Amino acid sequence: MEKKTLSAGVVVVRRESNHIWYLLLRAYSHWDFPKGMVEPGETPLQGALREVEEETSLNDLTFTWGYGYQETPPYGRGKVARYYVAETRQTEVTLPVNPTLGHPEHDEYRWVTFQEARTLLSPRVIPVLEWAHTLVFR
Repeated sequence: MEKKTLSAGVVVVRRESNHIWYLLLRAYSHWDFPKGMVEPGETPLQGALREVEEETSLNDLTFTWGYGYQETPPYGRGKVARYYVAETRQTEVTLPVNPTLGHPEHDEYRWVTFQEARTLLSPRVIPVLEWAHTLVFR
């Protein structure tokens, strides 16, 4: 059995009046939730939190709906992405420079509705969005 490579991230949501907004990040032409590789010695949740802060500067996440997660099917060379769902009150996101790359990892961010997210995300990530949306509205 091939060993899976685990990345972890967070479906970041923000409540505003009666609306829920989802944070998406764009690298090249691909939109996704904040995520990255889990480093040795980290739990997947620790890795997810670190990646969100490194990629967006958000550090006030609240796991309102618990610590359950959803994983994607394997893609690439056996890579699996695990996503948690958390809430933020922050509206401003920054895309800090990655010291290794010398530039931000992402080209753009957007707060989007569920329907907008469905049109931007790849088919591999849409089940994660749907799971998160169901969780937020139950």
